[in-house]
Amino acid sequence: MADTTNHETQLTRAETAQFLRSIADELDADKDRIRVAIGNKRVQLSPPERIATEATVTERSRRLRKDVEELELRFKWTPTKATAEAAADGGTPDDTQSE
Repeated sequence: MADTTNHETQLTRAETAQFLRSIADELDADKDRIRVAIGNKRVQLSPPERIATEATVTERSRRLRKDVEELELRFKWTPTKATAEAAADGGTPDDTQSE
């Protein structure tokens, strides 16, 4: 089963930087599990030491409408062993908490 949490919003540049910084701080914290805010939820994830990373930039020039630029960041991994152990102890690897 796949659970997906999606949230779209508009942020200022400073708010966007803070969102990215909060994820970076979680990754730097050297914990087995990180918490990422997605809308009104905090999703717990278990990234390993190495993470597959993809960055894509799309630039569209339009004659009759405004130009559009898009930056897409994708991080993909298989959860760490700690996640499987937490699930065996009664927790679930995809725990989410509403704020």
